[in-house]
Amino acid sequence: MNTEDLPTTTKGRTYEIRALGLRDFADLRTPKDVLNPFDLARYAKLFVVPFDKVRETLSPETVEHLLGDGKNAWSGGTCSQNLPNGWRLIILNPTHGAARQNATLMEEVCHVFLGHKPSRLAVKTRNKRGEEIARDYNEADEEAAYSVGAAALVPFVALRDFIRQDKTSRQIAVHFNVSRELVEYRMKISFLWKSYLEKVKGNDSEDVDY
Repeated sequence: MNTEDLPTTTKGRTYEIRALGLRDFADLRTPKDVLNPFDLARYAKLFVVPFDKVRETLSPETVEHLLGDGKNAWSGGTCSQNLPNGWRLIILNPTHGAARQNATLMEEVCHVFLGHKPSRLAVKTRNKRGEEIARDYNEADEEAAYSVGAAALVPFVALRDFIRQDKTSRQIAVHFNVSRELVEYRMKISFLWKSYLEKVKGNDSEDVDY
């Protein structure tokens, strides 16, 4: 593999290579092909259940909170216990759009493909210093799953080439069916942000906040 087609940092290259492996598994032929996380979910044995299928098991107060005041506090959840057939249930936040749901599901898919131990629902407790912490939260695993998932959805080569073609982050997001925020995260983490800003300024675009 040509190293010019990979991010410059060691960690970035590691995540990118793993992401390319997932794209290859999904039978995508070019960097600009669009990855559908729902296609990969079945290979990860993740059964995506619509929220409406479980809301009847929840109290009205819980539903109101999850879809109201608390809607921005969660994006999805995967049951840590397997079903009898070995699959696991996952529920996505129905108030989030397709772009955000794609990123959430891709992150959960990556947890499986990266062999991460399922985390239980966060139980708030306090450490010896009195600081609030969440048990069973592995920060390294979360970073890896999100980073690999983002790279699989928006590959480095495609991102670099789109920038060279004067595409805006909004246009790239629409192409890959992800959020603009995820695209710009990929630009920054891949050290493409500076070249993107130069392109945008040169075209007098209002598509980015400086």
